Amino acid sequence: MNRETFLQRIRDRREPWDLAVVGGGATGVGIAVDAAARGYSVVLLEQSDFGKGTSSRSTKLVHGGVRYLQQGNISLVMEALKERGLLLQNAPHLVHDLPFVVPNYQWWEAPFYGIGLKVYDMLAGKYGFGRSLLLSPDEVVERIPTLEREGLRGGVLYHDGQFDDSRLLINLAQTAAEQGACLLNYARVTGLAKDAEGFVTGLTFCDQESGATHALPARCVINATGPFCDELRRMDDPSAATMIAPSQGVHIVLPRDFLPRDTAIMVPHTRDGRVMFAIPWHDHVVVGTTDTPIPTVSLEPRPLEHEVDFILETASGYLARRPTRADILSVFTGIRPLVKAGDASSTSALSRDHTIHISKSGLLTITGGKWTTYRKMAEDCVDHAVVLARLTERPCVTRDLHVHGFHRQAEQFGALAGYGSDAVGLGDLMRGQPELARPLHEAMPLCAAQVVWAARHEMARTLDDVLARRTRALYLNARAAIAMAPATARLLAAELNRDAAWQERQLAEFKEIASGFVVNH
Repeated sequence: MNRETFLQRIRDRREPWDLAVVGGGATGVGIAVDAAARGYSVVLLEQSDFGKGTSSRSTKLVHGGVRYLQQGNISLVMEALKERGLLLQNAPHLVHDLPFVVPNYQWWEAPFYGIGLKVYDMLAGKYGFGRSLLLSPDEVVERIPTLEREGLRGGVLYHDGQFDDSRLLINLAQTAAEQGACLLNYARVTGLAKDAEGFVTGLTFCDQESGATHALPARCVINATGPFCDELRRMDDPSAATMIAPSQGVHIVLPRDFLPRDTAIMVPHTRDGRVMFAIPWHDHVVVGTTDTPIPTVSLEPRPLEHEVDFILETASGYLARRPTRADILSVFTGIRPLVKAGDASSTSALSRDHTIHISKSGLLTITGGKWTTYRKMAEDCVDHAVVLARLTERPCVTRDLHVHGFHRQAEQFGALAGYGSDAVGLGDLMRGQPELARPLHEAMPLCAAQVVWAARHEMARTLDDVLARRTRALYLNARAAIAMAPATARLLAAELNRDAAWQERQLAEFKEIASGFVVNH
């Protein structure tokens, strides 16, 4: 993954690309993997960094969706459970089983949730992660010693998947590149090209680093921009009706001692009708999420005060020690690109299924869906694009395609386990330059070598790229990330051949972004 090499490939190419994908989140990068693996020429453009939006801000779960089972959306649950199994198979260095307990405080909860989760097991079939069980109060407390014990009647144990979203996304981008795709971050699409009959024949984009504009011919343009998809649709047709009803979800991050064992808590029904999770993740605890309709979308959504209060209040009902604002190490906010429905009264009722829309000009838009089903979404999208662009049909091969970094025993690499097979190269880098092995902050197992690796091999271009997505420092502990920013900027500047003025700008920009992850006491 080298940005200059990719840019040169775009400049040098004369014939149209088979597919031009706009959007570098899970959906867009998944499409690039699928199309390139089938042998089509594919280019992907992302206005900011890969996964900058929704795809780095999830609940960190690869799951069928217990809540969709409650809603009766059996087909979505079955599809997601199958995809969950395929993700574990193809990216075992980033996806693993996570046991959950649904604590029961009412007499009816054990039979009610117990039956529901048996159905969940049954739907997973051969892709199951483990059987659900009824637990006694003592067994629940053994798994979650920090749980509120007053009135506890027992619990239901079930299994789901957990992952690191932006690490998986970077590995998918590397997979796409290995299959022959050309990917460019910081490349904002500025217009669509059309022929005399009004059909889309390509696009123009601005390289955000140099300011240069480039024309890019393509047989099919795919709009995979998630919450921003209406913006591109209006570039194609100013009168296009709105497809997205955006909603934001907020998560808070707490110290590990709030959930010291490796079992998560699932609260099946909060007072706003959502599911709430408390999950051990990277030696911290992630608690969320909310579902708040929002009028506009941005690359840096911020939590609302009442959302943080709601999460703290809900968590306090289940944890013996009540978390307060002073305990919050970081807070992050993501936008769901929910597809509009005629009479849905709330965003939590809108479908999480994906939608494919083709405009009169041939612009193909895919939106909705969820992280877990990214591979199936990509398969559906490429199938449509092949017909639309009149390409030779070739079968999808991603069901058994290993993701970059694939390693069955990655836990042997300790703190670098999430890099999978790349941990070997990182280890070599540290042995060759021992000074790169030093941690950048005592609260975070992040070393200088990871910054260098992100710039050399993972197309990191900014401080935010490194501290938010190549590593997860900003998401785990915002104040620690701010403290390590100057040292990170120096390392990154040396790798990218940038000057002191660039470092100063980067520090100012990162501080502004990071302020949205800090909760004031």
